[in-house]
Amino acid sequence: MVPLWLGHYSDRHGSEAITIHNDGRTLAVRIRGVAFRGAAFDVLDPVEPLGPGAPFLLTGDSLCACTIECDVPVRVTTAAGAVEPATLRCRIVLGAPDDRGGRDRVELALHHGTGVFATSGTHADFEAALIEVQRALPPGAGLKACISCAFSDYHPAGVVMFAGLACFRDNKAGYRAVHGKRELLAAWGTLTGFVQETYLCAEYERRGDEGYRGAFP
Repeated sequence: MVPLWLGHYSDRHGSEAITIHNDGRTLAVRIRGVAFRGAAFDVLDPVEPLGPGAPFLLTGDSLCACTIECDVPVRVTTAAGAVEPATLRCRIVLGAPDDRGGRDRVELALHHGTGVFATSGTHADFEAALIEVQRALPPGAGLKACISCAFSDYHPAGVVMFAGLACFRDNKAGYRAVHGKRELLAAWGTLTGFVQETYLCAEYERRGDEGYRGAFP
């Protein structure tokens, strides 16, 4: 079953409730009757060309000048070793065509039984925002997701907003031997694929000081 993320979409034309269908690789959502798909929030493209006067702004082929909010179910490990459900409330603000990139931001708030752990709202990507959330959690607690997995890393060239995290679960031993930029680049061709920071698979292991980016956070 494809997970459904409930949320809201808003721009200068108004606001409406939305449901984001996420198969682990692609986000799909219908807004004002128009279908959009993309690998990440900032690359949601209309499935069909927009007609004249369509109530959306695009930069390139992707939605912009809008706010996307959604609730993402995640898992949190406690200091006692239990795994508990939590909700990551996401607010993604996409800038207008003339300032896109510099004005995009990610705001996150993790709702867990022990409290609400929110970001300052100044982050441009999920990596930085989730690092802040993790640091706010009680001692011994941790987000259990791909962002904190022992077999995931980012390319040294930079981080995209969402879903640019490389997974090396099919080359665990090779990735464990990586301790710097040069070694990661040498192993890059062995990656299994790209995953979403909030995704979780059965091969998850808690991250230590592995890879190019080191420990999380």
